[in-house]
Amino acid sequence: MRIVSLVPSLTELLFDLGLHHNIIGRTKFCIHPSDQVQSVAKIGGTKKVDIELTRSLQPDLVIANKEENTRSDVEALRTFTKVLVTDIFDFHSAIQAMETIGKLTDTESKAKTIIDQINLAFKDIKQRNTTKKSVCYLIWNDPIMSIGRDTFIHDMLHKCGYINVFEKQTRYPTISEDLLIKKNPDCIFLSSEPFPFKQKHIQKYREICPSSKIVIVDGEYFSWYGSRMLKAVSYFNELIDSV
Repeated sequence: MRIVSLVPSLTELLFDLGLHHNIIGRTKFCIHPSDQVQSVAKIGGTKKVDIELTRSLQPDLVIANKEENTRSDVEALRTFTKVLVTDIFDFHSAIQAMETIGKLTDTESKAKTIIDQINLAFKDIKQRNTTKKSVCYLIWNDPIMSIGRDTFIHDMLHKCGYINVFEKQTRYPTISEDLLIKKNPDCIFLSSEPFPFKQKHIQKYREICPSSKIVIVDGEYFSWYGSRMLKAVSYFNELIDSV
């Protein structure tokens, strides 16, 4: 099977499933595993796929995602190959996607092993954090944007025992400084992606919410589903202990 992946986290999963010889195309944002993806052809970005280049690779399967990729690209790809469109918005849907990919690629046994390891590891997180701190998780700086209840990031926060201060909103709400002040969260998590928050941004949010603990967090562990979820567990545990 010749596979093109348009989803960075699922590209990593494919490699972890032992499909490195089958992956013939990936986006420029598919950067893990770094020592293996370099040999795979780039077919554009997640939002702008080079359709003709992808066609020339003659894939048997293209793996896409409802949020990551565009409907127009998916429809164009479906004119010449099979496209799996994943829809991942929480822990359960991430597990379902891994099961589906395992079945489609004849790696069900390996997928089950990874899933079992993830389920076991996440039990440890639930037992560790009982503080129920309120958190504002920011994905963008200007305008200020956070995350709502119907996102994978929200479910990761929930799994870690945190309360998302914008859990009543959907998707990725734009918020004002006044609203952030009103929410007055225990912690403000500044994600490393998609906006690359750095140490220099901490002061801005410290001035807005002086009583909040401001923390730079690794966005890959909060937003990358697939086998990265297993790698995220030790990171979450360290974060919980430090916060």
